[in-house]
This record gives sequence, structure tokens and C-alpha cells, in this order.
Amino acid sequence: MALELEGTLRQKLGVQSGTSARGPWAKQEFILEFPDGNYTSQACFTAWGQDKVQELDKYQVGDHIKVSFNLKSREYNGRWYNDLQIWRISPAGGEAAAHPAPAPSEPIYQAPPAPSISDMPADNPEDDLPF
Repeated sequence: MALELEGTLRQKLGVQSGTSARGPWAKQEFILEFPDGNYTSQACFTAWGQDKVQELDKYQVGDHIKVSFNLKSREYNGRWYNDLQIWRISPAGGEAAAHPAPAPSEPIYQAPPAPSISDMPADNPEDDLPF
């Protein structure tokens, strides 16, 4: 399943590397903050492979990016683990949006104006109810 998400790069974790039976490997995890209704959420993504790690190096903390990723889950010792593996990373909205202004942390709400005396109904002499 391929998914896409836009958000702000909040943190880049260290590069992990090693050698397996198939040869050398590298991965780097990063935190993406994205809008979720009226609030923001964060998710940890993984850049697997030296080419994806180098692609992630192009972006700095605070950049607004778009990631395309696959959602994978695996079971180990009776527990399930989720992995968000990216397969593409790009600037959100094109190159011009690489360093956007910070978004407000809370939604802005403007209340309607309070009613004035001219908004009140005129007195009606035929209305004799006390309420």
C-alpha cells in the first residue's frame, strides 16, 4: 500500500549501518509533524538504503516535505511492530516551499460580534406575556 503525507521535518535521528548476509545496509529515521484535524501529530519514518539516506540529507529540520511511503507491520515474540518505509521524499508544493513560515500551533477562531441594542426587537404592545 503506497501512501503520501506532507508535513514539517522535526528531527533527524542518527544513521544506522551494518553488514548482513546480503551485504552492507544503512537506514535513518526521522520525525515528521503533520496536521491532523485541529491539532498536529508526529510519526517516525525510516529511510532504508544508502540512496534514501543521501536523499534525506538534502533536507534540514524545519523544511516542509512530502513523503511517499509504505506501511508495513511485523510480529516478533507475540508483539506487533509498524514500520513507515519511505520510497520518495520531495519538497512539499515544489522547490519554493522548502522553507515556509511556521504555522500557528493552535487554530485561530474569531467569534461573531456581540449583539447591540439595535439588534433587539422593538417593544410590541400586543405582547403581554411576562417572559
